[in-house]
Amino acid sequence: MKVVILAGGRGTRLSEYTSSIPKPMIKILGIPIIVRIIKFYQKYGFKEFIIASGFKSQVIKRYFSKNKNIANVKVVFTGLNSMTGGRIKRLKKYLGDERFLLTYGDGLCNINLKKLLNFHIKSKNIVTLTAVRPPARFGGIKISGNKVKYFKEKSRLDEGWINGGFFVMESKIFKYLKNDMTVLERQPLERISKVKKLGAYKNLKNWQCMDTIRDKEILEKLVKEKKL
Repeated sequence: MKVVILAGGRGTRLSEYTSSIPKPMIKILGIPIIVRIIKFYQKYGFKEFIIASGFKSQVIKRYFSKNKNIANVKVVFTGLNSMTGGRIKRLKKYLGDERFLLTYGDGLCNINLKKLLNFHIKSKNIVTLTAVRPPARFGGIKISGNKVKYFKEKSRLDEGWINGGFFVMESKIFKYLKNDMTVLERQPLERISKVKKLGAYKNLKNWQCMDTIRDKEILEKLVKEKKL
């Protein structure tokens, strides 16, 4: 089964790095995050990878052409300005009618991929996503007059579920993808949800994406502590 990694965005909130390299090539403790993602999938026996590239695609291509020992990787340029759904649509000829796994090129999770896959198959979904509860960023307070009446540092359980990526998809997904400007997380997943074919595999373990410098620092801490 092939693993697709979306790696074409511009990563504008990490411009300190993305002025010279694409976001998935940013290093987490010395190793590009996209390599850490690949190694995570390899742990569960997945061996074929398609990287949907865009912004600074040549940097990713150059890296994997020089490091062929890492994995069986095919880097496919999917457009400079394509949206997530558009990038997937461009990969149809490489994926055919097969079921495939998909994730974003900027996040790590310690989900059990075999359990995710089994859940997807058993549920007969078109798409299954991994639902996560992100770490809370703010504490909650209640004020009475000018005094704090209630204070509580929020835990991750106070947060709602969000899409953490780490998808399983059937080839039927291509029916929902129109063109380069299709955003996977909008109309396609909304429509699949309405026909009750969008599954959510709940993951209460560690998950972290990398949108900002602060996120990168958190990721590095979690990796250093072997929590991701």
